[in-house]
Amino acid sequence: MRRDRRRYSVSDVGEAQSTRLRRRRKLYFALMGTCLTLIVLAWNVVRLWSTTAAVAMSVVAAVLPPVAVLIANWGEDH
Repeated sequence: MRRDRRRYSVSDVGEAQSTRLRRRRKLYFALMGTCLTLIVLAWNVVRLWSTTAAVAMSVVAAVLPPVAVLIANWGEDH
């Protein structure tokens, strides 16, 4: 029976899963909050001055949810 004689230091320990989950959750909610803000501003404020700008903001808001999911889950499938 052999024992592993390798020494471990604090720097060898990976980041805690709860910390990674907390960071992913914050990032996801920040991106989704941005999406919601863009939609509300586009159709309640910006459309009064420029319909084109409101549509452009809506297009960006439509692309954000899939991007939020990709960014929030990036690198978690190891």
